[in-house]
Amino acid sequence: MTSISPADTEPPRWTINASVETLLLGASLFWAVAVNQRFFAGALAGHPGDNLGFTLALGLALVALNFLLLAPFATRHSVKPLLALMFVATAFAAHYMNRLGVYLDPSMLRNVLRTDVREASELFTPSLVPDLLLLAVLPLLVLWRVRIVRRAGWATALGVRIAGIGIAAAVLVGTVVAQYQPLASLMRNQKELRYLITPANYVWSLASVFGRDARASGPKKVLGADARPGPSWKTDTRPRVVVFVVGETARAANWGLDGYSRQTTPQLASLPVVAFRDVTSCGTNTEVSVPCMFSALGRRHYDEDTIRGSESLLNLLARAGVGVRWRDNQSGCKGVCDGVPTETAAEVAPPALCPGGACLDEALLAGLDDWLNKVDGRQILVLHQLGNHGPAYFRRYPPEYERFQPACRNEDLRSCTREQIVNAYDNALLYTDHVLATLVRTLQAHADRVDATMIYVSDHGESLGENNFYLHGLPYAIAPQEQKKVPMVVWANSGGPLDTGCLARKAAEPASHDNLFHLMLGLLDVQTSLYEPEMDPSHGCRREPGA
Repeated sequence: MTSISPADTEPPRWTINASVETLLLGASLFWAVAVNQRFFAGALAGHPGDNLGFTLALGLALVALNFLLLAPFATRHSVKPLLALMFVATAFAAHYMNRLGVYLDPSMLRNVLRTDVREASELFTPSLVPDLLLLAVLPLLVLWRVRIVRRAGWATALGVRIAGIGIAAAVLVGTVVAQYQPLASLMRNQKELRYLITPANYVWSLASVFGRDARASGPKKVLGADARPGPSWKTDTRPRVVVFVVGETARAANWGLDGYSRQTTPQLASLPVVAFRDVTSCGTNTEVSVPCMFSALGRRHYDEDTIRGSESLLNLLARAGVGVRWRDNQSGCKGVCDGVPTETAAEVAPPALCPGGACLDEALLAGLDDWLNKVDGRQILVLHQLGNHGPAYFRRYPPEYERFQPACRNEDLRSCTREQIVNAYDNALLYTDHVLATLVRTLQAHADRVDATMIYVSDHGESLGENNFYLHGLPYAIAPQEQKKVPMVVWANSGGPLDTGCLARKAAEPASHDNLFHLMLGLLDVQTSLYEPEMDPSHGCRREPGA
């Protein structure tokens, strides 16, 4: 039998002996101090009076909140893996919050969870390394040296844990009571600040997303069960086609047709298109806006659970007899195309348009000529662009569209000047202009046989460094106009059922994503009780029975 000397049983040098509660308290204090600068800055910005006392109260509240967040799930065996995971996740969260000005609310977390590897890889820049070293690697090294002290008996351990939770709860309640007036004012006037409290923000938001997904996991509620063909279906002798281009991250502020000082839409400007110049998006990210624009609720009656738990406009149209197809050059349709034919740009386009597997948006137009030659009846084709998806705007267009220089050619936007960022962004808009103009010309070439309408609208806008905000996804209530005002363009072949002169007069009025559901129903003449004529910009501008 091998003997064990006293030296063999001694813990290695530099080991830290700590109880589970002590370890949780240390991690809670570290996060309160190291990753909540934006929360403190926002909370103190509008606070007159004793900032030191208010800051200390907020700090104590954060430590207590973090402890309460972790204590129910931390045991002697789970505490180190749990903290290791959270140190890494919190480092990532803090980096993107501070670097890009984002808020980690449920819609942003849903956007993160639904992104693909290609999109996510563009956010892994060298600027991430220092934050990972300081906020993840360093704490993990300390955690590695911690030896968890085992308490004598489960009853003692349970009693200590309950006491710790009680003390943390008392501290949290006490600080809230002591600073009730300023805290109540803060939470009433700046509700979004709660999504800067890290790591509670992403933990709460993840739980919210998973909860909502679970509620929406069953069969979807039928939308527009009464949908039926309108009168023109019997009288039309030509196919009627709507091509709906769902843009990505194009903001109205930089759209040439909307009065931008640069002409970023020169090709569209030479075509007989109708530009809606005051259009508001439903959300500030794709996960909100795309399902919303295909729903009957819109922003006016927005309810995420109802929208995600119901069929979309595309299912309604298919039920009425419209041929439906979704073609994607992004990270999916966000549930909108469930149950209808779908395809990706990479599946239909020649390899030259998809270098390295990442397709340019012209790939969406592959085979369109052949399709138009054979098309019959009522059809809607949805093209989901990659558009101006950031931060790598320079990857969204081929070299010949880099007309505004110097352009930012780095995924880390803060390493570029604002002029360089705007140049790259505008170059991507130039390419979108080319794609849309090519689509219009293709439809024009078939005007002798097909009545076609092209609709383009972006899902949301983008911040390009204004007020230190980058990209998109800010909570809607505080999002700047750059993230909510989007371009919208309509083209229809002359002599078809849509009077574009009439539509142009209506385009001067404010519009939003809420109009799209009713516009599609009107253009395709699908009747349902969900249709609201006053929400359809084409109502009164269509040359057909009952228009």
